[in-house]
Amino acid sequence: MKFTRRAFTATAAAALAANPLYAANGTLQIVATTGMIADAARQIGGDMAEVRGLLGPGVDPHAYRQTRSDIAAMVGADLVLWHGLYLEAQMEDFLADLATRTKVVAVAEALPKDALLTHDSYQDRFDPHVWMAPLLWSRVVSHISDTMKQADPENAVRYGLNHAQFQIELLRLIEYSEDVLASVPENARVLLSAHDAFGYFGAAYGYEVIGIQGISTQSEAGLNRIGELVDLLVSRKIGAVFVESSVSDRNIRALIEGAAAQGHEVRIGGELFSDAMGPAGSYEGTYLGMIDHNVTTIARALGGQAPERGMDGKLAGGA
Repeated sequence: MKFTRRAFTATAAAALAANPLYAANGTLQIVATTGMIADAARQIGGDMAEVRGLLGPGVDPHAYRQTRSDIAAMVGADLVLWHGLYLEAQMEDFLADLATRTKVVAVAEALPKDALLTHDSYQDRFDPHVWMAPLLWSRVVSHISDTMKQADPENAVRYGLNHAQFQIELLRLIEYSEDVLASVPENARVLLSAHDAFGYFGAAYGYEVIGIQGISTQSEAGLNRIGELVDLLVSRKIGAVFVESSVSDRNIRALIEGAAAQGHEVRIGGELFSDAMGPAGSYEGTYLGMIDHNVTTIARALGGQAPERGMDGKLAGGA
């Protein structure tokens, strides 16, 4: 339901009364929707910004609706950063209303249209999963940096220095990803997962990407779709599929069982982080760790060469 002005004001006032935002302590108060955006803001902000992320590990942004405490946090923030491109589909009306009261920025919508992908199952919209290609995400990070500088010009130079350092780390990640993913035999470069979150990954690294569901997890995979994919697994002798941390593995299990019924063994190549990062406080709970985990897991599962514990040996328990 669309938020009317009256409903917005009443809801925000009630949320603030029930759960007042912590008192500002001179730092830039930022609320970010996804973990990926929150991580970038923390890297750039350092001790000059206090960042609250709304969507934690395993949370699906396609289906998420703001809570009363979320509303309180966003109303009291200096800056609200959200992804856009219809990722936070259930929050769009609220965020549009909020933008009339505070600074609200859809960071991925700064990307040029020719850098974005479309999908047959997502008509009239762009694929929002741009963070899956670190080179493209680095452009979003630059926009986040610029936005923070505008919101807090007194600290613009320090934000710029932190941003430059983070971009160096992103460049290392890009180089590592290219190296290990190129080690997978060309005929094995097929990534089949729960939903179509890896289109930008596929475009960046030359992989065929297949999602059981469409771009949004709100779409449903019918029996015909499952049957088609079982036949594909068998005919092409694909031996590994991947589950996602923020999507049910029900459909993946159905594929494995269907292939087994036809005499073809398919294993789970690993769990990938798609729409949310890993546990808070862990390496996988950062953008660098999330992508390191994904590319290392994919490369190793599909016959490539990658260190068991990733780019810097930080992955928990190997990939």
